[in-house]
Amino acid sequence: MNKKSVFLVDDHQLFREGLKLLLSNMPFIGGISEASNGSEFLEALQPKMPETVVDIPDIVFMDIEMPVMNGIDTTMAAMDRFPQLKIIALSMYGDEEYYTKMIHAGVKGFILKNSGIQEVEDAIVNVVNGKNYFSQEIVAGLVLNLTKRKKTAGTGELSDREVEVLYHICKGYSNKEIADTLFLSKRTVDKHRENLLLKTGSKNTAGLVIFAIQSGIIEL
Repeated sequence: MNKKSVFLVDDHQLFREGLKLLLSNMPFIGGISEASNGSEFLEALQPKMPETVVDIPDIVFMDIEMPVMNGIDTTMAAMDRFPQLKIIALSMYGDEEYYTKMIHAGVKGFILKNSGIQEVEDAIVNVVNGKNYFSQEIVAGLVLNLTKRKKTAGTGELSDREVEVLYHICKGYSNKEIADTLFLSKRTVDKHRENLLLKTGSKNTAGLVIFAIQSGIIEL
């Protein structure tokens, strides 16, 4: 992997310094830039002169709650100007109310702020390769807090039965439990799950959960 540039956006200097130290020890990380809030980050993306080409970072780690300009507003503004940005949200336990907004704003992943070096590395590798990355703790928290399914026209090619299966997958049901609940054979549910992964372009259950949130199939 070529060296990747990283931008850290977080209002806590001590946290930025710790993450910067972790990143600097990764052989595929190049330059590391910093901002203490969203406004500073957006300012850094402004060209210094009209003819100057903006140097877009390969990965942005974005805190959700910050003074001056929070991570949600910053992500929306940045993605509007530079849709190719790959932003990973930095989350604390208890941030669930912001997850949907950050997902709709365009983040490619979530990791907890107390994540270890391996998870940080996994998140970077997945996101730079065009995948999403959501820590298992966050996915588990999302599943526990799914409260409602609503009708939506944003499910694309999914059949009504596939939407129903997807809803139960997001609720944490196993294929056997889904089969028992919907009075289907487990083999039928296995096939539905396979089709869901294919149709949504998801790699795993985490991807299906994110698709369901984006499509309005479930709410937090």
